[in-house]
Amino acid sequence: MSASRAGRRTRWLGDLDIQARRRLPKPLYRTLVGGYHDLLTLSGRGPGRGRLLPDFVIAGAAKAGTTSLFGWLSEHPFIEPASKKEVHYFDYNHFRGEDWYRKHFPLSSERERFAREHGRPFITGEASPSYLSHHWVPERLARLKPDVKLLIALRNPIDRAYSQFQMSHREHEEPLDSFSDAIAAEEERLVPERARMLADESYNSWPIGCWSYLMRGRYAEQLEHWMSFFGGDQFHFITLEQLASAPQQALDGVHDFLEIPRHDYAELPHLHSAQYSSIDPAARAQLASYFRPHNERLYELVGSDFGWEH
Repeated sequence: MSASRAGRRTRWLGDLDIQARRRLPKPLYRTLVGGYHDLLTLSGRGPGRGRLLPDFVIAGAAKAGTTSLFGWLSEHPFIEPASKKEVHYFDYNHFRGEDWYRKHFPLSSERERFAREHGRPFITGEASPSYLSHHWVPERLARLKPDVKLLIALRNPIDRAYSQFQMSHREHEEPLDSFSDAIAAEEERLVPERARMLADESYNSWPIGCWSYLMRGRYAEQLEHWMSFFGGDQFHFITLEQLASAPQQALDGVHDFLEIPRHDYAELPHLHSAQYSSIDPAARAQLASYFRPHNERLYELVGSDFGWEH
């Protein structure tokens, strides 16, 4: 098939997928799409045939610098990243199947050719920041890639929560105008959603994705769940504060963890940021008290104090 015909076919399938997603009930859409990809795999025509699985995954947290981290690592000469940053296979797109996931990564033959030319293979990975807080992701990832290396980007949970609120409000996903009101409403809004997600592995909650200001900042309870599936040596923790204050030093630690040569980056600008007003001091003090025991639990779990006192 010529490149132009392949491109037209890809666009046609993409348009068809969009129309089906809009018009069909979700269960039927998921069944049809999953069956389609299964048939491609069985016929030996799947787009993921001969492609790699990730050597590393940046699993979150949301609003903690994952865009900058993935963008910088993508410039490393021994990293060939996924075709897009946020594949979201292990949460939102898991019904599409492994072959669909593989299509986002380089071919095994490309790695072999690279190794012959450069004396060592490249590594590949993706970054989907919602993975960390999604209940089903670690189990799914462990089944498919049990030896994967996990990069966990964290941020002062107060600043992370406020940043998420600003984004949700800016994108008209948060109807409440007050951050304090959104925090106060979180428990009532999310408890039934979390119960439904735990009861139905195929359910992806829109409210949990948009309104989880406190929940996503309770890092220790999320990591304890992850550590029931992966060994401690598979995790590397890095904070947004470290990336902001000493990015090259922070990246050197990532290079060492990924077992690739250290690389000096010519420029390390923040690749994604937004401007908004500062958090109200009273709200900040309230959240500092709320997150203190959760942070202490995190420090003990990972063996490092990130200094998030306020």
